[in-house]
Amino acid sequence: MARTLRRPYGKYLTGILSISDLALVNIFFACTLLFFPHIKEADSTRMLWVLINASYLPVMLWQRGKPHQQRLLLMDQVVRSAFAVVGIHALFFFSLLAFLQIDVPIGDLMMFYAFMAVGIPLWWILSRRIIKLVRKRGYNFTRVAIVGTGPTAMRLLQELQSDAGFGYRVLGFFSDDPEPDFKGKLLGTIDDLSRVAKAYKIDQIFYTLSGSNEEAMSAVMKIADDNVIQFYYVPQMSRRVARSFQLHTIGVMPVLSLRRNPLSSAPNRWLKRAFDIGFSSVVLLFSPLVFIPVAIAIKISSPGPIFFKQERTGYRGRTFKCLKFRTMRVNASADTRQATSDDPRTTRLGQFMRRTSIDELPQFINVWLGDMSVVGPRPHMLKHTEDYTKLIDRYMVRHVVKPGITGYAQVNGYRGITDELWKMERRVEHDVWYIENWSFFLDLKIVVRTIINALHHDENAF
Repeated sequence: MARTLRRPYGKYLTGILSISDLALVNIFFACTLLFFPHIKEADSTRMLWVLINASYLPVMLWQRGKPHQQRLLLMDQVVRSAFAVVGIHALFFFSLLAFLQIDVPIGDLMMFYAFMAVGIPLWWILSRRIIKLVRKRGYNFTRVAIVGTGPTAMRLLQELQSDAGFGYRVLGFFSDDPEPDFKGKLLGTIDDLSRVAKAYKIDQIFYTLSGSNEEAMSAVMKIADDNVIQFYYVPQMSRRVARSFQLHTIGVMPVLSLRRNPLSSAPNRWLKRAFDIGFSSVVLLFSPLVFIPVAIAIKISSPGPIFFKQERTGYRGRTFKCLKFRTMRVNASADTRQATSDDPRTTRLGQFMRRTSIDELPQFINVWLGDMSVVGPRPHMLKHTEDYTKLIDRYMVRHVVKPGITGYAQVNGYRGITDELWKMERRVEHDVWYIENWSFFLDLKIVVRTIINALHHDENAF
């Protein structure tokens, strides 16, 4: 067996990281006292120290070390959890101040929470990267056994081994009836599982057989319980089924909904719309600085209108007029034919605007009017919607949210012409993933990546 930090030290890792979070909070408060020394001179300074630490205890109870325990956690989920920590701490801290009638100017404490709002997310991101590096070196791993040898088991194996930083070590497979073409490491039957679990100190068991075999599942669950091993049931599902689900119950019967859509929640929609209005308002406020010279240049470069208005498919399949600065000479195929590299229809000014994405700026008007969002699946021309609906499964799913100026597919390289079917298939896959995994912080991440991409030349921008 490889070296392991898990025994005897690995089990302390979550506690060490949680204590480091608390230490960081104290460092932030010490820094605040440096900026506002009159707080330090107050009689209640010692009490403030006590309350700062006491208010972090509910945070520790709420998170129970989960951000540090979870091996598979997206970056935006880490940041979102960190911001939740800041909010919960502030709620308890100011409640205690009010209850104890301690008078401290709120403005003076805003610096402390500014430190937390920046420092905690950065520390969590850094600590997770450090832990992933440690795991890649063979430390702090989790021993895993998989029950079953079918396609579901093999897909699970691929996911567990997709990144060594996750720290999963798959010891092997168990099955009473292994698949004829199975080429993995078979450790025995289900009856052998208990013996191997004790010998190799297995931490987690993943059950991938059919749930209808109650006798086998009950046996594996009992082995897990008797050996204090985490048990996970992996439903047998096709690759074609969405990866994100929501668990519901009808009576005592668990039911999985096919597709998760966070934007079906009204608060999430309000938050996204508030961001759209705020962001687009700021852009449009300063837009004359760009719009006026661009409009003049378009008029000088070629005859025709300043704006190009095209009907595109929007929210829930509704048609809307998408605005862009005109980058081509007026032509009859604009609504059916995509722009290509060195397209003869594109003007020299249009080439520059496409490379820098300036031609997309009028779409902030669409955002402000509510036809589009800052972030979302890119709206396609009606001809594309008609054609690709017949060719690509889940194509229309991308219309359950408002289309965006930029999107998850675009920042991952799937921008521009879709002259081959696989390109549109990858774009749709990314769009559906975005819909099922939406969060406000994911939107912010996509906006930042879009700005970075705009500052560099995108080879797909033409």
